[in-house]
Amino acid sequence: MADSSSSGAPAGPGQPQAAPKPANPAFRMLGMPNFRFKLPSRNWMIFLAVTGSFTGALIYDRREKRLTQQKWCELVGHLGKEPLPVEQMRRKLTPILTAADLDYVVIEGRREGDVRAGAAEKIRKLRRKAGEPSSVEEDPSVESIVLATREHLGIQDEPGPKGDLVIGRHTWKEYVRGVHEGWLGPLNPPAALVELSAPGEAELTMKDTAAGDTPSDTPETPENKSETEPEKEEKKEKPSKPAGPEPAYIMPTEYSSASLPPSLPPSFDASVPVEFPHILGFLNTPVRIYRFLTQRRLAESVGRDVASLVLANSARPYRDASFSADSELSGASIDPTPSPEDSPIEPARGVYEQQTVLEHEEKEWHKSVRKEDEEKKEREWLNDVVLDPRIASRMQRATLSPEDEARSHRLADKTEYIIGEQRPPHVPFWKRMWIKYGYGEDEETLRKNPILGNIDGEDGA
Repeated sequence: MADSSSSGAPAGPGQPQAAPKPANPAFRMLGMPNFRFKLPSRNWMIFLAVTGSFTGALIYDRREKRLTQQKWCELVGHLGKEPLPVEQMRRKLTPILTAADLDYVVIEGRREGDVRAGAAEKIRKLRRKAGEPSSVEEDPSVESIVLATREHLGIQDEPGPKGDLVIGRHTWKEYVRGVHEGWLGPLNPPAALVELSAPGEAELTMKDTAAGDTPSDTPETPENKSETEPEKEEKKEKPSKPAGPEPAYIMPTEYSSASLPPSLPPSFDASVPVEFPHILGFLNTPVRIYRFLTQRRLAESVGRDVASLVLANSARPYRDASFSADSELSGASIDPTPSPEDSPIEPARGVYEQQTVLEHEEKEWHKSVRKEDEEKKEREWLNDVVLDPRIASRMQRATLSPEDEARSHRLADKTEYIIGEQRPPHVPFWKRMWIKYGYGEDEETLRKNPILGNIDGEDGA
């Protein structure tokens, strides 16, 4: 007993250590070292736990995000399968999911005020096309030529509701401002804008004439030419109008005195504001990591809003200060005709839904946005949203109908698929990776491949 207990004790400093375990003969023949399996150290355990947790959370989030996107794409996928007559164009939105096979128009702004000017000009073109008098002569463009060609060939837009998809709080502010400017502002540019858009050569010619320089019929000599070249270069370098977005045709303080145009519809196409989270700063790193690992929630929110605009089965007016939860109407019972008609009304500065939409995003804007610019008087991103009730009451927000909401849950549970189609069989992960990165092909691609017969006649046929 004493010998057995003493033999199991660890060897001391003066005692010889036990011989190492012999290597595996198979590994030794392959030239591999003698692996000794043991638990990792404390530092390695901490490292593997942190990296493994982060990797697991990232993989789970991306998987759920992909499934969420697939769910909303399947919800609107039947729209892309519907046949369309050859003399109709797909209905347009601003912009939309590719799965619905809808056309879209993107109004992109590279600086503050571009979206407002683009949205207002689009509405002014609609008013001019409706027959409202205007002295503006539109220059021919590729878009106008294409539209004229389609009208000549009898091609019309697909009947159905359209809509606007607005991304971000800053874009929403410019969008609301552009809608008011387009419908309440004049069709002709203001006098100040006409002076800015005047040709630069004419201004310089008038200045030279006022200074006493008159055109001469004598040919220019090399000496005279060398003297006038610096002046011509200076004139050419002078810009005709300042760079930046087009100035506004009407200011928010002038909404109350503006009259409604005759082509104003009783209600506008539905719009959907989509959140655009974007935060910078080293101190906000924890928030950025959290959002990086929870993109599935953003995909769910954005997918729901976009799908509601694509399906266009339900819409509601934007709520005002008098809204209560019991007074909300369904999409079929909405009366789009606003109560105020042509009487001028003071601009609304109270609590309207259009004023508070995505308001939380302003707290995360970079400090450079709030930097004061003395040359720029209009700050669409920083100024308050001013509404005219005659315009605000005509705006509608697209919502998801209860039927579509229930169907989205069935799509998430894999109990339903695109309308008119059956869900394809499940493909294992290893097979999907082999198809994507290897040399395999999926069953749908194999069915589409042509089957060729004996074209060389090798079997004697």
